[in-house]
Amino acid sequence: MHCHFALPRRLAILLLLAASLVLAAGVGAAPTDMPVPIPRTAIAALGRVEPISEEIRIAAAMTGRLADVPLEEGDPVQKGQVVATLENADHLARVRAAEANVAIAQAGLDRVINGARPAERAEAAAAVREAEALLVRAERELNRQQGLAEKRLGSGQDLDNATSEQDVARARLARAREHLAVVDALAREDERAKAEAEVALAEARLAEFQAIYQKSFVRSPIDGVVLRRIRRAGEQVTELGDTPILAVGDISRLRVRAEVDEADISLVRLGQQALIQADAYEDRRFRGQVARIGNLMGRKRVLSEDPGERQDTRVLEVLLDLEADARLPAGLRVDVFIEIGDPE
Repeated sequence: MHCHFALPRRLAILLLLAASLVLAAGVGAAPTDMPVPIPRTAIAALGRVEPISEEIRIAAAMTGRLADVPLEEGDPVQKGQVVATLENADHLARVRAAEANVAIAQAGLDRVINGARPAERAEAAAAVREAEALLVRAERELNRQQGLAEKRLGSGQDLDNATSEQDVARARLARAREHLAVVDALAREDERAKAEAEVALAEARLAEFQAIYQKSFVRSPIDGVVLRRIRRAGEQVTELGDTPILAVGDISRLRVRAEVDEADISLVRLGQQALIQADAYEDRRFRGQVARIGNLMGRKRVLSEDPGERQDTRVLEVLLDLEADARLPAGLRVDVFIEIGDPE
């Protein structure tokens, strides 16, 4: 039986594929004398291994100088874990000052709501009792002077003085009672509204400074491992994304991003089986399956070592999920062979 190839210009690669498929079919199984069927047509492409999450470059959310980057390549990370810290003493100081302002504003609101202190209330009540006692004494003295005047035993001057003392005592009592009423009165609506607004403003400023402070802690967006450590403590970074600190990825599963030649894209379908091989693994082959087909043509970014290879070829990215037990380093360049079935 003869093998037919859809792409004659790749005949040598596909002949290698035929042999590789025979080897791959036998991985993990005892050798047999039965012939192993092989695909008669396939698409060959170059690709790179990447984490299932792709490579995620983590950058700071603010401009600053790195104070600490504690992780190294290969270290595991968890979602939300701090992977780098920027110098932040000034931001922490602003947070502390804002916390103090919130405490001051809250104390002002409590004072408005609760009114005077117990000691102030007691003092005002005592002033009322004193004024009442003085009024009683003034009234008695006035009554005595009036009795003397009726008997023509007192002077007119003494009567006038007693009358004045009574008037003063009444005024003093009225003032003391008014002060006590003010001390005991509930807060006015406008005073309470103002105090509440001051608390809200202080809390908003605290939240703002806390948010800025938290930006000095760079966190991992996923569970995974550190693929690359790009920057170290002491280097300046910005929030523009042009100064990534670490590259992380989820390597619990791997996939291959293959670049399919524009002449072959009409032959690619979701679910097609594929074999992946790399020079570093000699004859070992890994199985994969087409999981996603791109929608945008682009230029080749994965190049072979052939000096005569065309680099201006238009390609379409195709993502292939690797078998669950495949263990390959992210970024490894591989050869991909996508099975398309027999030509008609």
